[in-house]
Amino acid sequence: MRFDKYDLNLFGQEPSSEEIIVALQKEMALEPVKEIVFCGYGEPTMRLKTLLETAEKIKQLYPQIKLRLNTVGLGSLVNGRDISSDLAKNIDEVSISLNSPNEQEWQKIVRPNPQYAAQGYQAMLDFVRACAPKMNTVVSIVDKQNINVEKAKILAQSLGAKLRVREFIDEM
Repeated sequence: MRFDKYDLNLFGQEPSSEEIIVALQKEMALEPVKEIVFCGYGEPTMRLKTLLETAEKIKQLYPQIKLRLNTVGLGSLVNGRDISSDLAKNIDEVSISLNSPNEQEWQKIVRPNPQYAAQGYQAMLDFVRACAPKMNTVVSIVDKQNINVEKAKILAQSLGAKLRVREFIDEM
């Protein structure tokens, strides 16, 4: 299934930073958390301004909470500039789905928007390289994909990141 052909908007409109903070404050009153993860269907940095505003406000209100960004690593490509320094101001960790140390396999797994496909793999590697000196940076692969884990580990280290092998969860 290609998600770029479907509208996955579940709310009718994207929430503003203020709406996210109000909802978070209600949730935190019920059950405080130690970590908040920014993620989404595809690339969460497509709404970079909202992400950055929300992260800054969370850090002001709850400085003890760890903030993590889960991404496919196309944020700088999508935004047309290196966004790693902006993220590092309030994001504690970035987790980037490496998926494969091989570009052809990466294309098959990620199925990036055609607009970003040609530059996607290299942009993801550049993003990892840019983030690594600025914040805790982890790249991940899924164990079910028959990916060469040793090759992925070597690539992660060469980019300055740690490798995490995620468990495959088959919910189908």
